[in-house]
Amino acid sequence: MEQTTSPFSIKHWSEDDKPREKLMQKGKATLSDAELIAILIGSGSRNESAVELSKRILASVDNNLNALGKLSIQQLMQFKGIGEAKAISIAAAMELGRRRREEAGIDLKQITSSRAVFELMQPIIGELPHEEFWIIYLNNSNKVIYKNQLSKGGITGTLVDVRIVFKTALEQNATSIILVHNHPSGQLQPSDSDKQITRQLKAAGKSLSISVLDHVIVTENGYYSFADEGIL
Repeated sequence: MEQTTSPFSIKHWSEDDKPREKLMQKGKATLSDAELIAILIGSGSRNESAVELSKRILASVDNNLNALGKLSIQQLMQFKGIGEAKAISIAAAMELGRRRREEAGIDLKQITSSRAVFELMQPIIGELPHEEFWIIYLNNSNKVIYKNQLSKGGITGTLVDVRIVFKTALEQNATSIILVHNHPSGQLQPSDSDKQITRQLKAAGKSLSISVLDHVIVTENGYYSFADEGIL
């Protein structure tokens, strides 16, 4: 027997009413609490849409998300259209929100020197047997908002994609970046390719008003800073 999709499923909503599409096209901040919950549950019941069901759930707790987060799985399942899977999705999302609030008070690490870069990255890449290239993304206070491994290669070197670096910078709203890679050989002096990629990234960042503050080479026991050496 062929399955049919409920007319109240998100799949059948008009484009203006689809929370997923709205999030993609207009940004997550434009969605109401009910629309965000509707994305979590995916569909409503035969008689109401996911958004309408979400509004009803929120109304039961006076539209207070903190109160919603205190509802048990069993309490959520009292709403028609909310089964165990949907109740668990809501509870998990509420718990993530609670944990995020707990972490909100943690200060972002501020980079004030090349030494601070070394202390941040040495535990991550300083003792690896292979070379890795990382980017540290900073806000306008030089605080670390994101860092990620851009490439991983053999001891002979790594491949760096300039487009990915600045695509990520724009996504993170970074105003500056720091390049970091390790030399498993223990040799601190930069190679010609190290200097070339630094020039490429610096030039590309200039056109986007994203500064390359430094390029730090990390080994197990030391580091080399392009900025400190005046060759950035």
